[in-house]
Amino acid sequence: MRAAVLAGWQVAVRIARAAIGVPDYPTYLAHQRRHHPERTPMSYEAFFAERQAARYRGGGGRCC
Repeated sequence: MRAAVLAGWQVAVRIARAAIGVPDYPTYLAHQRRHHPERTPMSYEAFFAERQAARYRGGGGRCC
């Protein structure tokens, strides 16, 4: 029961973050591992700053 509640909460948080434009660091890490294993991923702080800059300058910021 507790695991189901936790999983539901995590999904709700991910949806809420996507709705308000907060970047999803775990998804970024999974993408990096899958598509760019030779690259060192950014720290959370660097990732957040880069995503905010891309959002407010109007750039897409997608690599693929």
